[in-house]
Amino acid sequence: MTTTRVGFIGVGSQGGPMARRIVEEGFPLTLWARRPDSLEPYADTDAVIAATPAELGAASDVVGICVVADADVEDVLLRADGVLAGMAPGGLIAIHATIHPDTCRRLADAAAEHGVAVVDAPVSGGGHMAAVRKLLVMVGGADDDVARARPVFETFADPVIHLGPLGSGQVAKLLNNFVFTAQIAVSLDTYSFAQDLGVDRSALAQVLAHGSGGSTVAGIIAGMNFDLAGMAQVAAGLLRKDVGLTLDVARGAGAVPPGALVALTDDALTAIDSAT
Repeated sequence: MTTTRVGFIGVGSQGGPMARRIVEEGFPLTLWARRPDSLEPYADTDAVIAATPAELGAASDVVGICVVADADVEDVLLRADGVLAGMAPGGLIAIHATIHPDTCRRLADAAAEHGVAVVDAPVSGGGHMAAVRKLLVMVGGADDDVARARPVFETFADPVIHLGPLGSGQVAKLLNNFVFTAQIAVSLDTYSFAQDLGVDRSALAQVLAHGSGGSTVAGIIAGMNFDLAGMAQVAAGLLRKDVGLTLDVARGAGAVPPGALVALTDDALTAIDSAT
């Protein structure tokens, strides 16, 4: 049993396996969720259930936040009974949600008023990768804060990559998701082109799985039998959010997004929309 007490909010398809790995590795874990029934899968663990985010904060040295959007993170941290209302000075918050880097910096300023530090630590790979300790964590923050959080991250992640100061992890995650979205369009066009050339799409998917031209996205689309309906139901809103955040970050930095990638993300989002 380690002495670092961990709190975790956001036990969905991504955060749930992360939380389970934390408690199974011996960290004292406290959970809170808006829907109490989402905590039922942890009845077979030593996790403690908090009545409010503030109660969770008071019971934790490190708190992981794995909710969906900027407003969700702000709510669980800043509301009257939020994490910061209960967390003691010296605490650390790890934001695993994919949000705007400016939001992370604004929340870090609010946390600093309570003597609490913040790192941004968005993830990639899905819950199944967390379950086998192979999730990718992209971290932004001060060296000492990242070092404090790393043992918790390593219960579910490998690699854990420190990108730089606060917000750097979010920028890296947004770039990853931007390219992921663009590759949806590339993969769809490739499979359509293959059919026009008389090549079976399933056979080509096997080639791409082993060839230098393959991508994770091409494999995902083939695994869905070339039907984007499942992706449209699960990921359409998230991909649109993240593409929008990427373009907003670019505008704020005075950077010009690559035109080819922007066009591909537009094509991908259109294709996903048409699959609903």
